[in-house]
Amino acid sequence: MPLAVGSWAREVLLCVGLLALLFVLAFGGEHDGVNIWPMPKSASHGSQTLFLSKDFVLSTQGSKYGDGSELLKEAFDRMIDVVEVNHIVDGRTPTSSVLAGLNVVILSPQDQLNFGIDESYKLDVPAAGKHVYARIEAQTVYGALHALQTFSQLCHFNIYKRIVELQLAPWYILDQPRFPYRGLLIDTSRHYLPLPIIKGVIDSMAYSKLNVLHWHIVDKQSFPLEIPSYPRLWAGAYSYSERYTKADALEIVQYAERRGVNVLAEIDVPGHALSWGVGYPDLWPSAECQEPLDVSKEFTFKVIDGILSDFTKVFKFRFVHLGGDEVNTSCWTNTPHIIEWLNKHGMNESQGYKYFVLRAQKIALSHGYEVINWEETFNNFRSQLSPKTVVHNWYFFLICHVCSNWYQAIHMLSNMSNVSSHH
Repeated sequence: MPLAVGSWAREVLLCVGLLALLFVLAFGGEHDGVNIWPMPKSASHGSQTLFLSKDFVLSTQGSKYGDGSELLKEAFDRMIDVVEVNHIVDGRTPTSSVLAGLNVVILSPQDQLNFGIDESYKLDVPAAGKHVYARIEAQTVYGALHALQTFSQLCHFNIYKRIVELQLAPWYILDQPRFPYRGLLIDTSRHYLPLPIIKGVIDSMAYSKLNVLHWHIVDKQSFPLEIPSYPRLWAGAYSYSERYTKADALEIVQYAERRGVNVLAEIDVPGHALSWGVGYPDLWPSAECQEPLDVSKEFTFKVIDGILSDFTKVFKFRFVHLGGDEVNTSCWTNTPHIIEWLNKHGMNESQGYKYFVLRAQKIALSHGYEVINWEETFNNFRSQLSPKTVVHNWYFFLICHVCSNWYQAIHMLSNMSNVSSHH
């Protein structure tokens, strides 16, 4: 059975990933002293300094996007807050070389956040002039949101002059993401995170143009999420207060979507699920042997079906993550009723593991999701996975082998920095 590196190694990876993320944030995409993160596809600039008007405005002249939900306006206001860095802009603005505003032209009237949506943009900042506008052009509002982040990185607040400057004008930037999946993983089972912290993570992701929050919600340590179909599941939470209601989860999803970030929910089965049995002990193989989930009981799969049914009302992303890693089946082979079930169905424990993963996949597919599984599932029974499976690589460097077998893949740089490639 696959037993991946232990939890101590995951902690090491987390620390290394944090350092790597800080390094690239500090040094990625530098243009003569101006840091643009991530580095755009192409960029050119001059040597002049412009000054933002104190009444810097958003214009949408020529745009086909109506912004009825004020998604663009809110993003523009956030950009101004970032640029001003909570300072009062009360310095004297020069009479020339002043940027009066930003004209944003969006070619699509739609703002539904679908995976693979066009996130490209063009950003044109003119040379010095009087009452001039910078210009953004994007196919979708989500490309425009990325352009606003880039624009904010061209600006800085001059603490001595108490005005906002934009250096090295004119700028012409053409940009689009190299990968449609650019993710960051948070783990709220091992470390409960209050909603404001998760929202802060999402804000940071949007600033870095990451677009998938991989929410590893539950694990063996705790089950903090409300599941209306099986309300005792969150009895496995750390405490009464360290929980997320259905409304909390929906708030996170909606908050993320307004920043161009999808939320990928994960339940890691059949291993990493000890906390499930706190509320429903029948999910455990036995009271003494509590993990992985009991493969022999229909109730186990009814619970998974109920969870995924409830997920469809909250998590609208095209994919759901079903885990499947680090499954130690010794509990199954030491539990009489599971041994009897395996023998009856002509399976050994490895085949039981495959049966569990494939059946969980079928349940997810029946709810309209496409499935992501950790790479151990591919390593053990590759071609038998659903053709719609995305293999999430995390500790071996086999991503080319995965893709050569016609599966899509995500490559995880570490437990902290889940900046991923999607073939």
